[in-house]
This record gives sequence, C-alpha cells and structure tokens, in this order.
Amino acid sequence: MTLRSEPSGDTVRALLDAGAVTQAQLDEATRLAAERGQTVVEALIDGGWVDRPTVVRTAATSAGLEYVELSEFAVDVTAVSLVPADFARRLHVLPLALQDGELVVAVSIRQAGNIELKDDLSRITRSRVRFAIANRADIEARINQVYRAEGELLDISSDLVPEADVAEDLAGFTEVSDEAPVVRFVNLLINQAISDRASDIHIEPTERDMRVRYRIDGVLHDAHRSPKNIQNGVISRLKIMAEMNIAERRVPQDGRMSVNHEGRRVDLRVATLPTVWGEKVVLRILDTSQTQLGLDDLGFSPDNYARYRASYSKPYGMILATGPTGSGKSTTLYATLNQLNRTDVNVITVEDPVEYRLPGINQVQTNTKAGLTFASALRSILRADPDIVLIGEIRDHETAQIAVEAALTGHLVLSTIHTNDAPSTVTRLVEMGIEPFLVGSALDAVVAQRLCRSLCERCKEAYRPEPTELLQVGFPWAEGSELPVLYRPGSCSACSQTGYRGRMALHEVMTVTEEISRLVVDRSSTDEIGRAAREQGMATLKADGWAKVAQGRTSIEEILRVVA
Repeated sequence: MTLRSEPSGDTVRALLDAGAVTQAQLDEATRLAAERGQTVVEALIDGGWVDRPTVVRTAATSAGLEYVELSEFAVDVTAVSLVPADFARRLHVLPLALQDGELVVAVSIRQAGNIELKDDLSRITRSRVRFAIANRADIEARINQVYRAEGELLDISSDLVPEADVAEDLAGFTEVSDEAPVVRFVNLLINQAISDRASDIHIEPTERDMRVRYRIDGVLHDAHRSPKNIQNGVISRLKIMAEMNIAERRVPQDGRMSVNHEGRRVDLRVATLPTVWGEKVVLRILDTSQTQLGLDDLGFSPDNYARYRASYSKPYGMILATGPTGSGKSTTLYATLNQLNRTDVNVITVEDPVEYRLPGINQVQTNTKAGLTFASALRSILRADPDIVLIGEIRDHETAQIAVEAALTGHLVLSTIHTNDAPSTVTRLVEMGIEPFLVGSALDAVVAQRLCRSLCERCKEAYRPEPTELLQVGFPWAEGSELPVLYRPGSCSACSQTGYRGRMALHEVMTVTEEISRLVVDRSSTDEIGRAAREQGMATLKADGWAKVAQGRTSIEEILRVVA
C-alpha cells in the first residue's frame, strides 16, 4: 500500500521510533487503512492512537525541520505586514518573525520542500525565507486571527476621526456604540495583547504617529503604529472605559477597567502620563489566575519554602516582601493569603490600588483625596477585629509604626517595601523612624524577590562553560572539579527567537532570629546583618539564581541581568 505525501511512510516509522505508537497499534491501523482505503497515519489518527499535531511534529523532527506550536507563539506584526493577506490565505502560509534579515514562515509539512513557494515569498518580502513546520489547521486559524486583527487595525485607523474633531466634541465619546471604529480599535489592541501573554500595554504618542508596545516576559516589543490623528480618540476611549476625566489632559490619572476575553473576565489597571507629544497610557493586565496560585507554584526552593512557611504559620508577627516594581511581590503575598484564608480567621487588606479581588477577604481601597490613607485605614482596620492584615506598601513612618504595633499586639501583618535585598529592609525601617528594638521584636521574616526569564524548553542549548567564565561571575564551582553542564538560550519560532519563554521568581528569605534581632537593636550595619543571616543558612538572590541555572531553568546571563 502506498502512502500519501502527507504524511509519508517515513512519518510512520518516525512515530514508531519515537514511541508515539506501538507496533500493535500500527498493525491494527495498517489493517484498517487497507479496509477503508486511507493512509496508515490517517487510520492511526481516526483510531485515537495519535493526534495530528504529534504526527506533524514527529514528521518535522524526522526530516530535520523546525516545528512550532502556534497556539503558544506570539506572532510579530512586522513580519505579518510583509506578506499580503490574500497570498497567506491562498497558500496557507503564516509569517512568524524576522531574524537577521531572514523571514520565518509557518507552513504545513507537505509544503516544506516547495522551492517555488519559498522563492515567491522571497520576491514579495525581499528577504531570505526560512520555513518552520506547523499543523495546517492551526496555520489557517491563526491566519484568520492575525490578519483580521492587523487588517482591522489598519482599516479602523483610516476610519477614525481626526483629533481636532474629538477635542471639540468630547461629550459625544461617552455615547459611542460598540461598532464605532475607535471602540473596535481599542478592543482589538487589548485582545491581541492578552492573546500574546502581555503583562502591560504601552500606548505612546510620538511626534509623527502613535506607537503601541506590549511587554511580554518582562521585555517590551513593538506591536503597532497608527497615524497621529487618531491619538486623542484612542486615549479618550480608554479614559472612558477606565472612568477617568476625559477633559483633563494636564495631570496624570489612574483608573481601572474590565474586558471579556474568550469568555473570561480580565481586569486592567490604567495610568495616564502627560508627555510633550500627548498623553502616554499604560495598561497593566491583571491575570486573575495568579490569585489562585499556591506557594508551591512560585518556584521557592525547598529550604526557602520551609523558612517562609515557618514564618507565615505563626499567629502574629510581620512578614515583608521586598523588591523593585514588577518583581512579583503582590503575587507572593496573595498566594500566602490563599494559604491562610479560612472561615475561622478575619483577613483584611488595605491596598493602593486593589489589583485582584479575592473571595472571602475584606479589601479596602485607599483614597487619598478623601483622607483614606494607609495609616488612617489601618487604624480603622485594627478596630475591626482582624487576625491577618495585608498592607499594600509601607511608604512612610506612620504606616510603618502602626504595622509594627499591630504585629506586636497579636496580628499577622503582611506587606511590601522597596529595598534591594532582605537585610536592607531592617535598615530601611529604622531609617523610617521605627525604634530598633520594635523592629527586632515585630519583624519575623523578609522575602526579597526578583523575576528572571525562563529558558525556552524547545531550543535551549546545553554546553560546558569555561572555568574562567564561572570564576568571573562567581558561579559556585570548585576549581579542579568537573565542569557542570549548563544551558544557554537558543533560537526558535516558539520563543520569537529570544531563547526565553515565561518567567520565574528568585527568592532570598531572611528569618529574624535572636542573633539578628540583637544586631538590629545594636544598630548594626546591613552588611553585618546580611553576614549573620548567611551564616544561619540564608541563600542570597544570586545563590538562588545559580541553583536555577544549575537546574537548566535559566541562564548565567539572565541572572546577571536581574541580580547585582
């Protein structure tokens, strides 16, 4: 029996060699294929022994071709713009990314050897073309999604009213329909960002146009550029959605909105900032799935997790999470609240702003204009009989003083503070005017945190580093011993040629022991406190990073990028 060109007999052998099917399944599929007049592979798929994506991936691998899972891939709109939509739809090809002047295009397995198609693409795009293999059904679905979004954005951009007209009739913006061009434009931008796993959307006016960028895995990427004349219309629409004052353009504003994306609700925090070319808008996409994370999902090492669990399991005391903005402090505290939230405890939070709504927890939003600050809210909270209190951030002496007193009077207090590492937190509280003996008594643990990118599992490359490299960066390796096998970023379509996909947390957990408490009371320096903590087993941020490098989860370069 002869097999069709997609997939070939080589694919059947590759499926068997890869363990995707057994010999017994193959024999049965061969019998069914002869009865039905179909290929053996189609019989394997119909019999439920293997799925089509596995077939395509195995065929691509056996042929030495790159395979890409489109459902997990963020398509580069710059690459999409190089190939006309009708050409992509007619020939079932999808531009994915540009790398060093080379265009990566997703094609089906039967098109992998089509030299004429590659030549046509090279002529249209005026660049070299490299094929990556994907499931044909996935290619067609993504073509509809990408070209519809990009095409609509371009069409809508030309349909939008000029900014002068918008400025004259701001009131009319509150009554626009869902079919209005500006509404569809904004909705497309937001939905595309969510689909691309972006954490932030940056809408930035420039001198000649309006630039849109998405932050994905902590790095900003260009997503779209629009004519300058639609700028005010888009910004006004976003302000309406976030319940801001659309007539005020001279001062920063903050707001919040919710959108529906593929049947689920997604919250966004919105902030505007006046610039010389107009108002910049940043939308923080709040992934509510993070609120359901457990502490086991946050990447704590076993020792760090044991230290942290010992602290939050106590009925009173203060636990602080520290690190720069966007380092995952809030996620860690929310995961801790999920662990502690029970029907027999009263949990109250005061936040600015309340990013995630947590069921079963009383959350208070600060309102500075109305006089509801962290400090004033805390005073009221402590009269509401709480067991656990979460403070969004300790910013000043008054808030710190009340938090410390709450921890000393039988409450478990969780909060964040901005310092570079865990030992610095003690010094920071003293600098805020808190008496050292109160800090030493109230503070139970500090968790310093950073986020680093995870290596792409599909393209990461194993290597043995040079001894000089390890010694230079301070990697824990004994001279004369065998060099470790580490991993570095590769380059594939699944990670947009970056070598990284997703992020993980690095932790530094310092528990305040009696010795550290005495050092605090004696006003010892940060270096002395840090030295004592390390002697008692605290792993520094960099040490935790080196451990994750040794596990093959990230690279030396990435640790050096995020940890000093």
